[in-house]
Amino acid sequence: MVPTVGERSGGSVAKPTQADEERAGVRLTNLDQPLFEDAGVSKRELVDYLDAVADRLLPQLRDRPLSVIRARPGQPPFMQKNLPKYAPAWLRSVSMWAESSRREVRYALCDDRRGLLWFANQRAVEYHPTLVTVEAPDQQPYLVLDLDPPGPGGFAQAVTAAALVRQVLTDAGLDGAVKTSGAKGLHVYVPVAAPAPVDTVAAATRALAARAERLDPALATTAYLLEEREGKVFLDAGRAGGATVVAAYSPRIRPGTPVSFPVPWADLAEVTPADFTVRTAAGLLADHDPWAAALPGPQQLPRDLIEEGEAIPIGRVQAMHEGRRRAREADRPER
Repeated sequence: MVPTVGERSGGSVAKPTQADEERAGVRLTNLDQPLFEDAGVSKRELVDYLDAVADRLLPQLRDRPLSVIRARPGQPPFMQKNLPKYAPAWLRSVSMWAESSRREVRYALCDDRRGLLWFANQRAVEYHPTLVTVEAPDQQPYLVLDLDPPGPGGFAQAVTAAALVRQVLTDAGLDGAVKTSGAKGLHVYVPVAAPAPVDTVAAATRALAARAERLDPALATTAYLLEEREGKVFLDAGRAGGATVVAAYSPRIRPGTPVSFPVPWADLAEVTPADFTVRTAAGLLADHDPWAAALPGPQQLPRDLIEEGEAIPIGRVQAMHEGRRRAREADRPER
């Protein structure tokens, strides 16, 4: 019999133990197991945390194709895009073309507490929704810049780069909110007024990244290829359309299990990603949703910003062409 609820283990549902319980009709199993190596928390603590922040996390996941990163015992963490066949019938899904894998993928739609608890029981630690919804896959409600420092100790560099991004936003008449990625960097979000075609938002994102790079090219770079970044903060402007970004309040598979967490602009220099974890974040939230409160209202993107971005090549496409050029050079016989 294929399990529909309960953690899959060896093709069967584990027998109930003292470490099992049920919430919202979902059987939760093996709750006292360590979550993953160096997590510092148990599976029960993951479930409790996600349950505590469900009303703030779910609005970011609802109606968006979802990828998760799971941490199963004895296995390396892995990203799951395709909803497994043993998923319960009540969990909504949608089939979409995945450009990265060049195939149709059956994505889950995590719309409610029951769905979130089911994913938690599957040891889904990280939650990466797409930027578009299933109802409007050609419209992008947020412009997102991912600030990726060169190493684990580079968060201070990311904070400095965030100040550049905020400056170019202000110069363009725009406002945004910032959160830790939960790993080593930061995410800057700008809500965009509808209609906001994906290509238009993507172009404006490239222009903002280029403008921030020009403010301090010794600190920030838009170079897509890792070997060309020279130890600088990568201003990743490639989050568009079906691309995903880890949701605010989502845990990450990192030592201590940090979470992606909103931070006021003025406080960025006073925090580290490790300040916000599965054990501390819910208490910091109390009854508030600082991410929803920090996000400004939807804004019109300036025409000059869009036009500037339309003239900038897409980073991954440019990198692909460069890779092919290098391959041809390598295959060319010496004379």
